[in-house]
Amino acid sequence: MKWNRDEIAGYLSSIGLALLIAGWIRFTSQNELSKLTEGILIVGGVLVAASIVVGFGAILKFFSKRSSQLGTNTTILALSVIAILVVGNYLGYRYHKRFDLTTEKLFTLSDQTSKVVKGLKADVDVVFFSKKSDPSLDDLMDEYRNLSSHIHFRTVDPQEKPDVAKEYGVKRMDEIVVASGGRNEHLDPNPLPDASEEDMTTAILKVTRGKVKDVCFVEGHGEDSLSDQGERGYSRAAAGLKREGYDTQSINLVKQGGVPSDCDVVVIAGPQEAFFPAEVDSVEKYLDGGGKVMILADPEVDAKLDPIYTAWNIDVGKNMVVDASGLGQLVGAGPAAPLVVDYGDSPITKNFTRMMTIFPMSRTISLADKSKIEPTAVELLKTSGQSFTIPGLPKGEQKVKFDPKTDTLGPLSLGVAASMTSGKEKGARLVVIGSSSFAANPWINTQKNGDLFYNAVDWLAQDENLISIRPKTGTNRSVSLTDAQAALYKWIDIGLIPGIVILTGIVVWWKRR
Repeated sequence: MKWNRDEIAGYLSSIGLALLIAGWIRFTSQNELSKLTEGILIVGGVLVAASIVVGFGAILKFFSKRSSQLGTNTTILALSVIAILVVGNYLGYRYHKRFDLTTEKLFTLSDQTSKVVKGLKADVDVVFFSKKSDPSLDDLMDEYRNLSSHIHFRTVDPQEKPDVAKEYGVKRMDEIVVASGGRNEHLDPNPLPDASEEDMTTAILKVTRGKVKDVCFVEGHGEDSLSDQGERGYSRAAAGLKREGYDTQSINLVKQGGVPSDCDVVVIAGPQEAFFPAEVDSVEKYLDGGGKVMILADPEVDAKLDPIYTAWNIDVGKNMVVDASGLGQLVGAGPAAPLVVDYGDSPITKNFTRMMTIFPMSRTISLADKSKIEPTAVELLKTSGQSFTIPGLPKGEQKVKFDPKTDTLGPLSLGVAASMTSGKEKGARLVVIGSSSFAANPWINTQKNGDLFYNAVDWLAQDENLISIRPKTGTNRSVSLTDAQAALYKWIDIGLIPGIVILTGIVVWWKRR
């Protein structure tokens, strides 16, 4: 049997294409280019090239036909569209970019997370132990990996790889482990696997920080308690500090003979009784050694801390601040809870533009002498021009009104942040705010009160990389209607709009009839 050139070309192309397909299947299934696979692909390519050479005349004859030319144009157009789609998808994969169109940027990682993750110097492994991956967790970790190449994420079936589960100390399904430098942090599997950004960033902080810092809350003078879950309690603040990666403890300056050496930050939150002179001396000694202190000084209470205030050029007003602007009503508070939207130039309030903080039961805290160079200080919080001071809490039915003889008109300062850059106290930092209620349980999650408190602790602890706005929550944009408004909208929706459509259709039909 004698074969012509066209038949030989057909056989060569068929065998070549079959070999190319077989080689591609072997490569994708084995995920490696072995010598055998490479040989199959080379032979297939050679046979296809040979078929083109042998059947070149038939190819020219085929494409000289008008129908072939039209078909060729269609094929080229289709291949061009496919090529554009392939290139577009490749570029989208290679250069990943997302757009968050929500007002609060709910689907964008917070400033705090960006700072923490972008600042990583060591690798962090995030391992999800489950039989199958979780889409929400995958999406969250994609965002983290886009911020830093130090983040590595994988899903592991603990039953298939029990050695990996044993290595990380995993005993439950759907558990997430964050590990770095031999330190592991296990995220609670309930309600996981829907891990939040806050949980993940906190875990990363815990495994990458060289030392877990202690925030010590002074007790013994009626201060707000870390364990108290009531209105004056700081249990929510304590939980928030733990999420920031801090340990918290209560200290008694008398029992412990001063400030313990393991305290990185000392917080005096709303004392209701006076300190003993020896206690004041111990706080001063702590500051002299470069210590970091936050004092939240409530109105109408003299805690006898004046020696500290004087040494740090801080004036603590013997007054109470009220706000007649009515802004407090926006958050369900009255005039005794002034609202602040004006902030000083400090890392603590750097990102607070157009944001609100509220200070129930507050007093003025300002610089005594603004011309002094040392300590370096800034007035953090300024009330509105409609705020003013009063001597104290109104009694009975007494109405609050401004008295130019005794009162001071706003804007008023409610807080000061100061640091020593020279002398024996070099490195010491002090924050004084004229209200302890702003960080208590009922208020710490109101507006940006929590961010202010945590940022102040971060600044005192010299963890400036943590200072930012925490993960966002969505704004409630539901519309409340009265019964009359609801009835009106219902009538428009059911009667008016369908009626207009029907009437328009009748008019069009009548004109075309």
